[in-house]
Amino acid sequence: MLSSLGLPAEAQAIYERVGGMSGSPLTVVADLLGVARAEVVAQLEPLVACGAVTLTDDVVVVRSPAELVQVRLVEWAREAREAHRQLEGVADAMGALNASMSRPEALDVVGALDGEVSRGGHPVSLLKDLIQRSTGELRWFRPDQFRRPREDAMADIVGAAVAEGRPSRAIYPARALHEAPDTLRRRAEVGEQVRVVADLPTRLIVIGTTHAVLPEPLGFVDEPRLLVRQLSVVQACALLFDTWWERALPVPELDRGVARPDLRRFVVQQLAAGVQDEQIARTLGVSLRTVRRRIADLMIDLGADSRFQAGVEAARRGWL
Repeated sequence: MLSSLGLPAEAQAIYERVGGMSGSPLTVVADLLGVARAEVVAQLEPLVACGAVTLTDDVVVVRSPAELVQVRLVEWAREAREAHRQLEGVADAMGALNASMSRPEALDVVGALDGEVSRGGHPVSLLKDLIQRSTGELRWFRPDQFRRPREDAMADIVGAAVAEGRPSRAIYPARALHEAPDTLRRRAEVGEQVRVVADLPTRLIVIGTTHAVLPEPLGFVDEPRLLVRQLSVVQACALLFDTWWERALPVPELDRGVARPDLRRFVVQQLAAGVQDEQIARTLGVSLRTVRRRIADLMIDLGADSRFQAGVEAARRGWL
C-alpha cells in the first residue's frame, strides 16, 4: 500500500519508525533514532519529497496512511481534470483545421488537406461504404447515437467487419447502460469491445489508418460532417480515442449478455474526483436514490464507515 501511495521502498522503513513521532522536534526524533540531526534530515528527505513528512520550524509532522491517501486522491483528481481539459483542448483545436486564417501563404503551400465537409446522403450507407472499402480497426465515440432503429443496421455492419478479423472498439457514456442496454448487448454480441466513461465531447469514428469521420463543428449531429483522409489527422484522432479508451471502464458483463455491470470503480472514481451524488445520478441516467444506495452498498463491500475510508480501501485495492 505504501508503494502505491508513492513512498519509495527504501524510505518505508524510516516512515514506519517515525510514524509515532509526529509533532516532535527534529532533535528529539534524532535522539530517539540514535543518529545525528543531519542524518535524520537526509533519511527524511525522500518522505518530504513525496509529501509523507513535512518539516516546519524543525518540527517533524508525519502524515498517516489515511491522510496520505486523501492527499493522493486530491492530486489524482486534479490530474484527471487537467488531462480532461487538455483533451478538450485537442478536440476544440480540430475545429480550426479549415479556418482560413491558419492557411499558409500561397508560395508555401505544398498540398491541400485531404478531406472534405459534406451534407446529405444516408449516414449508415455512407459508413458502410467507407468500412467495406477500408481495412484496419474501427474506433467509435458514441455519445448519443445508440438508439434504434438504425442501430440494428449499424450492428450488422460492425459484425461483418469483426467477422473479417477487424477489431472494433466503442466508448459510450455510462447512461447508455440504462438508456440503451439492448444496443450495447447487440454490439457486444457481434464482437465489439465496449467501455464507458462519464461523458463524451463529440461523435467520432476512426476507420483503420485511412479515414476519420466527425461532426463539423464537433458535437452530436450527423451533418455537416468532416471526412478526413489526411494521415496525420487520422492518427491524431486515433491517439485521442486511445487516450480515452485507457481511462474508460470495461463492461465485461456484456460478454455474458447482461448490460448491468459492476460500476463500483466508476462510482469510486467519481467520488474521488469530487463529483456530487446528483451529478453521478445524471451521468449514469439513474435516480439520486439509486446512486446513494449504490454508494452505501459500496461502503459495505469495502468495510468502510465513511466515504473517506472507502477511498482509502479502494486505493488499496488498486481501483484508483
